[in-house]
Amino acid sequence: MTLESRSTGRPSVTSVPEAMRPVTLAPREAELQMPASPCYCRLPVPCNIAMAEAPRAETFVFLDLEATGLPEVDPEIAELSLFAVHRSSLEGPSRTRSGGLALPRVLDKLTLCMQPQRPFTAKASEITGLSSEGLAQCGKAGFDGAVVQTLQAFLSRQEGPICLVAHNGFDYDFPLLRTELQRLGAHLPPDTVCLDTLPALRGLDRAHSHGTRSQSCKGYSLGSLFRRYFQAEPCAAHSAEGDVHTLLMVFLHRAPELLAWADEQACSWAHIEPMYALSDGPCLEG
Repeated sequence: MTLESRSTGRPSVTSVPEAMRPVTLAPREAELQMPASPCYCRLPVPCNIAMAEAPRAETFVFLDLEATGLPEVDPEIAELSLFAVHRSSLEGPSRTRSGGLALPRVLDKLTLCMQPQRPFTAKASEITGLSSEGLAQCGKAGFDGAVVQTLQAFLSRQEGPICLVAHNGFDYDFPLLRTELQRLGAHLPPDTVCLDTLPALRGLDRAHSHGTRSQSCKGYSLGSLFRRYFQAEPCAAHSAEGDVHTLLMVFLHRAPELLAWADEQACSWAHIEPMYALSDGPCLEG
């Protein structure tokens, strides 16, 4: 999900207390159990960023989520899409006959729709085209153990280490995915790292322009970047797969710089805080 209204570019990155770290995936029966009366507690957003040293990623998994709303409503994932691309395909990108950038020929894709328990906000349903009624009519289950197993199987097919890539990922996609996985006691490979292209591209442009006003006034929504780089409209905006396609094309346009940024500044998945926490007790702010 790449709404301009939530593109603040402020990473939700901090050390994760031992008690909150995800554990090994539980048996499928346990994964499917939900707390009888879950209580969603808002987690504090840290102000400072401390990027951890990370291994050099060999596969980049481009990620987008569509969900029931923005962070303030404790959203749930309704659609998930991932494109897995090997580093070599990003270092030597494919070209069309006219010389333009093309998607890598070797590309793994995974797109899943799921039925969230929480209702969509009117705005989220309008923008994404998804609704609880539509997902139920198509017989979609929620974000459950089967989704976790599918996601883990998809990632296990990729050469590691893996770098997850999302636009505004630190503020939205990564914390929300972390929340859904933690609810099921699931985990990603321990050497997984994360790259948010929103602050990365802003940082690269500031470095190139030395902070000139012309650079600071540019839009950094995914659609704005695509239009600026390719002089065309992105396809299927605000569908998870459409946005991942756009994200990958934007990345390819700046691939050498973004690969170097990832090597130096990617954040460990272990340092991503969940967007909110489930608790059996009363909700406490803080």
